Amino acid sequence: MRLYLLYIFLAFASLTASAQADRQHIRGGNRLYKAKQWAQAEVEYRKALAANAQNPQALYNLGCALMMQQKDSAAIVQYQKAAQAETNKLRRSRSYHNIGVICQNLKMYGDAIKAYQQSLRDNPTDDETRYNLALCKRQNKQNQQNQDKQQNKDKDQKQDKKEQQDKQQNKDKDQKQDKQQEQNDKMSKENAEQLLNAAIQNEKATQQRLKKAMQQPQRRNIQKNW
Repeated sequence: MRLYLLYIFLAFASLTASAQADRQHIRGGNRLYKAKQWAQAEVEYRKALAANAQNPQALYNLGCALMMQQKDSAAIVQYQKAAQAETNKLRRSRSYHNIGVICQNLKMYGDAIKAYQQSLRDNPTDDETRYNLALCKRQNKQNQQNQDKQQNKDKDQKQDKKEQQDKQQNKDKDQKQDKQQEQNDKMSKENAEQLLNAAIQNEKATQQRLKKAMQQPQRRNIQKNW
């Protein structure tokens, strides 16, 4: 994806002191930019903006210097300001084009598509932007499909996990019921044994009483004649 870089302009004789100051800083920034001294170029462009905060060339070139330093968010801000300040449609389209490139590289496809579309409104003949837009739409569609696929996968995994949890809960419940039933059966068996033992003891006691009673001598009542 190609980026549109610096604005280069010619000097005019009838410039105010303020205009001369910001243009001088822009030229100084451009020289540093071409020497790949992007941080120093950034300083010069900011000096130009201090002299004229609405200079679209300074705003745009500052965006380029920030982008080369991988300060993507800050670069987008400056490109947006440049687009708002720029009255020339062709130059304004470049700001939106570069915003689109940054967003596309960051996989922010929705924002990239909007930026490319705005760039084409200002410059409908830009084939580079049109190609980037088509590519970005395809990437966005593929990304959405991947997201849907991942969401379905996560949903299936969540459903499987829930089924496993339900299965484990039912298993635990059955084991608890079996254990409770086993305890109840044990208690019933113990109660039956206790009742049986009590009955046996009662029977033994009764037999002992009868045996004892039978072993005692019987007394006869003798009647005397008077």
